[in-house]
Amino acid sequence: MNYIDLKDKSEAELLAMLKEKKLELFTLNAKQKTMQLTNTSELRVAKKDIARIQTALTAARAK
Repeated sequence: MNYIDLKDKSEAELLAMLKEKKLELFTLNAKQKTMQLTNTSELRVAKKDIARIQTALTAARAK
């Protein structure tokens, strides 16, 4: 997911994506705690996606 893809989306779409990614991060954290997560880099990717979405939200609200 790139910022370029996100900046064209509406605020409602971004909020929905943010909620989805936060849920994904929660499940990944739970899997890591129970030693079920094999690819730990997924955590980093999810966190970065959340940051990108939040950046796009801030930019959308500033307009």
